[in-house]
Amino acid sequence: MQNQVEVSTGEAVVVKEDEYRERYGFNDDIKYNFRTRKGLDEDIVREISAMKGEPEWMLEKRLAAYKIFKSKPTPQWGGNLNDIDYDDIYYYLKPTDKKGGDNWDAVPEDIKKTFDKLGIPEAERKFFAGAEAQYDSEVVYSHIREDLAKEGVVFISTDEAVKEYPELLKKYFGTVIPASDNKFSALNTAVWSGGSFIYVPKGVKLKMPLQAYFRINAEKAGQFERTLIIADEGADVTYIEGCTAPIYMSSSLHSAVVELVAHKDAHIRYVTIQNWSKNVYNLVTQRAFAYENARVEWIDGNIGSKLNMKYPSVFLKGRGSHGEIMSIAVAGEGQVQDSGGKIYHLAPDTTSQIISKSVSSGNGVTTYRGLLHIGGNATNVKSTVRCDALLLDEESKTNTFPYMEVNRDDATITHEASTGKVGEEQLFYLMSRGLTEEDALTTIVLGFLEPLSKALPMEYSIELKRLVKLDMSNSVG
Repeated sequence: MQNQVEVSTGEAVVVKEDEYRERYGFNDDIKYNFRTRKGLDEDIVREISAMKGEPEWMLEKRLAAYKIFKSKPTPQWGGNLNDIDYDDIYYYLKPTDKKGGDNWDAVPEDIKKTFDKLGIPEAERKFFAGAEAQYDSEVVYSHIREDLAKEGVVFISTDEAVKEYPELLKKYFGTVIPASDNKFSALNTAVWSGGSFIYVPKGVKLKMPLQAYFRINAEKAGQFERTLIIADEGADVTYIEGCTAPIYMSSSLHSAVVELVAHKDAHIRYVTIQNWSKNVYNLVTQRAFAYENARVEWIDGNIGSKLNMKYPSVFLKGRGSHGEIMSIAVAGEGQVQDSGGKIYHLAPDTTSQIISKSVSSGNGVTTYRGLLHIGGNATNVKSTVRCDALLLDEESKTNTFPYMEVNRDDATITHEASTGKVGEEQLFYLMSRGLTEEDALTTIVLGFLEPLSKALPMEYSIELKRLVKLDMSNSVG
């Protein structure tokens, strides 16, 4: 990233990266209440479980997952994961003993200032039905509106759910994404901490979103939240998460697992705006099960991180269920955005849509990696896949790897893909109307991304556009 850009008048404008650092890239100098030593072994896994006071059944899951993690090789596809030094990472950092619970004023002052700076409490008061804030390994604040709690809606940290809702957690934990699924789902299951546990009872429809914000503050830290959302029959919930980290010279690791269960006639919408700093490996496994007439939507915005590998998936397990994946990936200097989605049609009369839009600049690389599977029993399936890529200069790169497994002759499938560059004519036209080159480029990119930004709640759509503008400011000059 450059610290200044040239505008059309020839004047140097300093800011853009400074603006990013001021809003997102700052770090806090706090004294941690506890952290494990660097590296990972069975003793560390036991120590994490003991610090949390977990029951034996969860410790057993952790230990079994650790063995799976050790046995699985590092994936050699996608981005380069060979430089991750697992022995140079803190796997559990406890920032404080004084958690705020549902009282924001009780959160320790240093941590509260961080989230105040990011606008979290203000956003909750204005817009959300409930909010949660995670700082490194621990959820420091969790709150849900009283009227929703009275209806039986549960929104707490997954750590709390282990103790308060053990039977419900046992029933679903690891059933959508088992530890054996991949190396990083195994790692998460072994060392997970924090994340959201949400249960929406039968027939309850949340008109306002629930929100969580995840913050990595420490250098060489790992964050491994575990999120589980269950929408019972006829329930409706929207969940929005945001992520940031300071900018350090050394790398951090974020490896989350997200499991969604949408029962008959339920609807889950899961929105992510990922804005990790460019020293973070973001390796996330996200999957949903959708039963009869259920709908699941993933809306996935990927702006930050050094290497992002994330492929939300939906298993359409019930007749008439619907899955939708909409993703944005923006890769600038030094970034690899390897993203996409997977849909598995496993029942009749199911429908799906995958829409992917990516933007590359400098030596940034975007890759769409998608899978569409039509099972042998899935009659009358309809699916649409569309992936569009925009290249901003001669050095930027994009790849597309669509894969389809179709086991039915009566399936209706459409697939479209396009790759384009920003034309000199477009820039000339906009600049002739008084825009700087930077503003012209930003206008073109935002227009390209508009179909997906419109799908976001207004506050997050505005924030996404702000992030893209900041990113574009470093692509010019």
